[in-house]
Amino acid sequence: MPLALLALAVGAFGIGTTEFAMMGLLPDVAGDLHISIPAAGHLVSAYALGVVVGAPLLAAATARMPRRTVLIALMGLFVAGNALSALAPDQHWLLAARFLSGLPHGAFFGVGAVVATGLAAPERKARSVSLMFLGLTVANIAGVPAATLVGQHLGWRATFLGVSAIGAVAIASLFLLIPPVPGPTPGGGLRGELAALRPLPVWLALGTTVAGFAALFAAYSYIAPMLTGAAGYTEGSVTPLLALFGVGATAGNLLGGRLADHAMRATLFGGLASLVVVLAAFPVLMRTQWSAAAAVLLLGTAAFVTGSPLQLMVMEKAAAAPSLASSANQAAFNLANAGGAWTGGLALAAGFGTTSPALAGAALAVLGLAVAGLAYGVDRRRAALGGGAPGRLVAAHVPAPPERVHR
Repeated sequence: MPLALLALAVGAFGIGTTEFAMMGLLPDVAGDLHISIPAAGHLVSAYALGVVVGAPLLAAATARMPRRTVLIALMGLFVAGNALSALAPDQHWLLAARFLSGLPHGAFFGVGAVVATGLAAPERKARSVSLMFLGLTVANIAGVPAATLVGQHLGWRATFLGVSAIGAVAIASLFLLIPPVPGPTPGGGLRGELAALRPLPVWLALGTTVAGFAALFAAYSYIAPMLTGAAGYTEGSVTPLLALFGVGATAGNLLGGRLADHAMRATLFGGLASLVVVLAAFPVLMRTQWSAAAAVLLLGTAAFVTGSPLQLMVMEKAAAAPSLASSANQAAFNLANAGGAWTGGLALAAGFGTTSPALAGAALAVLGLAVAGLAYGVDRRRAALGGGAPGRLVAAHVPAPPERVHR
């Protein structure tokens, strides 16, 4: 695998750190800006809104530009957003800066996935995407705890300055390690890009992402009260357990990339089925501390096995506009974040018990399986009617960087 993927992983690490670090910094931010914790929570929503808005718009606007240039520009926007967050004098400034920080998130992963698949041999496309996402999952193990620690000792502004520095390193890495990648041949313009998203298989793939990852966030959003209220952990023990989730997510991401290169659809079905089983077992696994820790690890593993196959599937269904489709998948992921947390909260509010969000997540994972099955049926029917096999991703040619190591 080319060393150039390291540059994408560094960018993903910075993005993952700034996305999730805010959750651990809410009390510090609220106290410094003299606002309530719920008001500070809007800063999390502002970032997610930036992702949903920016992912398709920036991907479409930059579709004809050289992809290395796009990646560097997106990371520059990321650095600016985090630097402005560090300088924010009040809540409104910080809300705007967090929204700005979220804008390049989806487009970076979308364009990065296209570049990653272009850098890899055909039989390693899913693995290359998983290596880019490795930066995101490792951020949950190291980046987020480190950012929280810095914020608690040096102030939350220091955290955002540190994230800006990570972004600057990512820009240098992208410039040095990513070979010049031309944009697609001019053709349909923005209208053609959007037209590539119209077919039903594209929307079914995006729907699978929403349902599948909403299942994860229905449980993960309330993992702290489950660990303290059901498993008997102290509040101080939750942070190391969340790092354990990151370990599971990293393992699942790498495993999913390897398996998807051999059987993408089977990997997707297997990952969703595993997620159903793990979430359905949460009420039992949360009865003891050791099994609760295992549940957190398994949750990360099962959920992120599906990451690479879902990303590739969306790109293949919209092969004429893979960057836009891939970015739209990141927007779907963030919609899943919001929708899953809302669904899990409904289960708690209804009085179904501390572990009920996990059961709500299991139901969403079943829905994800159903949508994936429907997508498979549509593909088979289109092939039987003469539409041919499902479209394969045609990545733009990416010249091999000098650091490529042939194996």
